[in-house]
Amino acid sequence: MTDSDRAAVVPAVGTPGSLSTIRSLGRAGVYTISVSEMSRPPSFSSRYCDATRAVPDPTADLAGYRDALLALAARGDVETIVPVREADVHVLASHREQFGAHIEPLWPDRETLDSVHDRLALTAAAERAGVATPETVPLDAIDDWDRERIVKARYALLTDRMGDVAPNTCRQPPTTQFLAPGETPDIEARVEQMGHVPVAQTYLDGPEFCLRALCVDGEAIVTSQKRLHRGYKYARGPSVYHEAVDDRALTAAGEALLAELDYTGLASVGFIRDEGRYRLLEINPRVPASIPVDIHAGVDYPRACWRLATGRAVDPAEYRPGTHSHLLRGELVHLHSVIREEYPLAKRPGIGATVGAIARSVLEHPNFDTLSRDDPRPFVRDALNVSRSMVPISR
Repeated sequence: MTDSDRAAVVPAVGTPGSLSTIRSLGRAGVYTISVSEMSRPPSFSSRYCDATRAVPDPTADLAGYRDALLALAARGDVETIVPVREADVHVLASHREQFGAHIEPLWPDRETLDSVHDRLALTAAAERAGVATPETVPLDAIDDWDRERIVKARYALLTDRMGDVAPNTCRQPPTTQFLAPGETPDIEARVEQMGHVPVAQTYLDGPEFCLRALCVDGEAIVTSQKRLHRGYKYARGPSVYHEAVDDRALTAAGEALLAELDYTGLASVGFIRDEGRYRLLEINPRVPASIPVDIHAGVDYPRACWRLATGRAVDPAEYRPGTHSHLLRGELVHLHSVIREEYPLAKRPGIGATVGAIARSVLEHPNFDTLSRDDPRPFVRDALNVSRSMVPISR
């Protein structure tokens, strides 16, 4: 059986990571099945998308979404399902044995995922592994508000097991709150908004990095690294301009934590570099949204996952640190944050300086997360989707 006779299932969720996975596998000759609860996700417009399937929305019907993926996994031609968001890996990990009866489970088990999605449990794992972390404690355990802190969800995905969420549903938690020294949050209101007791974390004003790794039983098979240069917000947020880098200390910290977790699957381990040390932020246990920069830099994780899923060795990567990539619509969101938004702990850059920095980086490093010469339609579809979401519909 050739790769063109074997299929990979990739959820289409509107992120560059989802689209890049479809493109990478399609270019390798793999038959790609893109599934989504959305009517027109960008991946459906890709020349490398061979088939599309409508599936239930996991935020409203986790069981229905699970059953749809299981039906695809049971097909004789399907070799793997690639998780690209938290809901995907939650379903796959929670029912690992059922999916494992049909395909190779290249994702963590439920116990490991619980440790990854729970920031307090993840902090404890980092401490066991000797990996530095910012102070991270439950919000209601703070007595001293004289330091710069941030308040964020304890859990990366809210379900009825982790948060006040209706059974058979899930949702992403609310955004992070920045607290200046002396600012005391309304704890009861924040708990009600979050649906659980969130965590308070010491704010670190350093550059953000990630170690990417494809692991089996805690051993890294392939790795690469990313530095965030600009996020959706000038106070960071998801990455929109990124660079592939290479630092042994970053590799050591990330691999130590993944080994402690006995992790299997693709992970992006986020850190802040603070006073020369890498301090843990989080782990994203799925295809990261900014994975196009890794692919541009020569590390093709979707193809590596495919080879592992089909019982083959992973080819050595020709990694090219210094490669950059942009999410163009994200650059516009970043500029909007500079113009309109205020964050008490982050210094706002100048508008002119930001415009100049974006223009220079695009000209010097013309690699993009969604824009592709040989596959332009997803970029157009993404732009149309964003435009329609911003324009009220008259009824």
